[in-house]
Amino acid sequence: MIYKLSRLAPGSYDVLLNGVIIASLVRSGETDNATWTAELLLDLPPEERPAPFTKAEHSFGSLEEAQKWLGGAEIRDTGQLG
Repeated sequence: MIYKLSRLAPGSYDVLLNGVIIASLVRSGETDNATWTAELLLDLPPEERPAPFTKAEHSFGSLEEAQKWLGGAEIRDTGQLG
């Protein structure tokens, strides 16, 4: 699955799968101690969630950790998606 992150504002991204926004990724807290949370927009039954989502919300210690979990998702500014 090919994920991309579309930067909305500092600490806020849309998570796209095959060009469709399926989740958000946001930073909570101070930048040095921030928690990043990826949350599906729809609370789908477990069998319908796209991998690697095993639940509706997952937390990470860094943006890089979240990117890796999403299969190395590349970050693009909103105007660069295509």
